[in-house]
Amino acid sequence: MAKEPQPISPLKNFFAGGFGGVCLVFVGHPLDTIKVRLQTQPKPQPGQAPLYSGTFDCFRKTLVREGVRGLYRGMAAPIVGVTPMYAVCFFGFGLGKRLQQRKPDDVLTYPQLFAAGMLSGVFTTVIMAPGERIKCLLQIQAATGETKYSGSLDCAKQLYREAGIRGVYKGTVLTLMRDVPASGMYFMTYEWLKNILTPEGKSVRDLSVPRILVAGGLAGIFNWVVAIPPDVLKSRFQTAPEGKYPNGFRDVLRELVREEGVASLYKGFTAVMIRAFPANAACFLGFEVAMKFLNWVAPGL
Repeated sequence: MAKEPQPISPLKNFFAGGFGGVCLVFVGHPLDTIKVRLQTQPKPQPGQAPLYSGTFDCFRKTLVREGVRGLYRGMAAPIVGVTPMYAVCFFGFGLGKRLQQRKPDDVLTYPQLFAAGMLSGVFTTVIMAPGERIKCLLQIQAATGETKYSGSLDCAKQLYREAGIRGVYKGTVLTLMRDVPASGMYFMTYEWLKNILTPEGKSVRDLSVPRILVAGGLAGIFNWVVAIPPDVLKSRFQTAPEGKYPNGFRDVLRELVREEGVASLYKGFTAVMIRAFPANAACFLGFEVAMKFLNWVAPGL
């Protein structure tokens, strides 16, 4: 259980979460590119080596062929979407906490914090699903050598022209399956770690920067332990040719397990884990810094 009641302002969470999300993308996008390319690389023909032998091979080949810009391929879509997405994510978490409080000074249990985190996952899917679809398509097109999309906006226009709004939102159910439980784990773990890392007799609000970074980074790792199997399915489904998986994620799951085994559900695991700690440490540090600034300039917000 949390050690002390804290005033909850969903509106402050909204603004601080947006800033935290921008910090996350700048730190984490290169490894997200590696993760998606590993998850979506074609199965090699008999006797042929795979396109990438692993995380570091993919990183090296991307850097050699495309330079540093290749690691940030497709970043425009998450940057445009990430500020409102993380704003809504943290807003949803704040709202979820407030809805469960009978009195403003109620201390929430960890299951209640998990439930509040799951609500944030529902809130973000509307923004997340199209951004993820566009990002994944742009990240893999450079690896295939084709240039179908000139950028994020062109990709969105082509998807809409080819299949309407359903084309843009392809993979929404899988995004929900990934983000709802993972967000619950994310926020609950962060609050739990903050309490553990707070020295005896000190306030959790005065946690030092290194401790915030540790709590945020570990929360990101716990989040991805839950999220990576549905994330693999989502990446495959969102980048597949139209009509390849008529029954949705069930077809993707059957194909992956049949052809590549259960371990294929953890493709990109190393890239995800390397990315998870620094990216989410940056996110939560940005969030906490922004919250302190907002509490200083607008204490009544």
